[in-house]
This record gives sequence, structure tokens and C-alpha cells, in this order.
Amino acid sequence: MNVNSPEITVVAVHWPELANSVFVPHSEAEYQRLVALLDRLIDEVGEEEDHPFASLMEILGVLIEQYEAAHVPELSDEKEG
Repeated sequence: MNVNSPEITVVAVHWPELANSVFVPHSEAEYQRLVALLDRLIDEVGEEEDHPFASLMEILGVLIEQYEAAHVPELSDEKEG
């Protein structure tokens, strides 16, 4: 992808607004912020797979799962067993 591509331009314009909501959590507080946002999105989206926020929910879910795998050992143990 070219740095001057339309996709990069769109991201550059909107990322500052999104960066406080979509990020890799590095602390319990950041993890809790992502969980709270995901909970609100679940309330909004429900089971609508074609909802505009469905992919955002998936991204947040992956970020949350990665944090839990690294920092919440009892959850990792439950998933393995």
C-alpha cells in the first residue's frame, strides 16, 4: 500500500479520534476500558452480523483475549481445560 494512498489518508484523518478507543491494552485499567466499550457495543449491535460495528467488536474481542491470555492466568487455564 502506498503511503499516499486514499486508505492511509482516511486513517490519518480519523485515527486521532479512534486511538483512545481502539488500542492494545497494557494495563488493567486499559483492559477494563476495552471491556466496557465492547459491552456497550454488544448492547448496541446485538446479533446483527452486518452491523457497521460488528468488525470493531471482533477487533476489540481479539485485543481483550490477547490481554487475558497474557495477564489473566485463570482464564487461560479455563479455556485450555
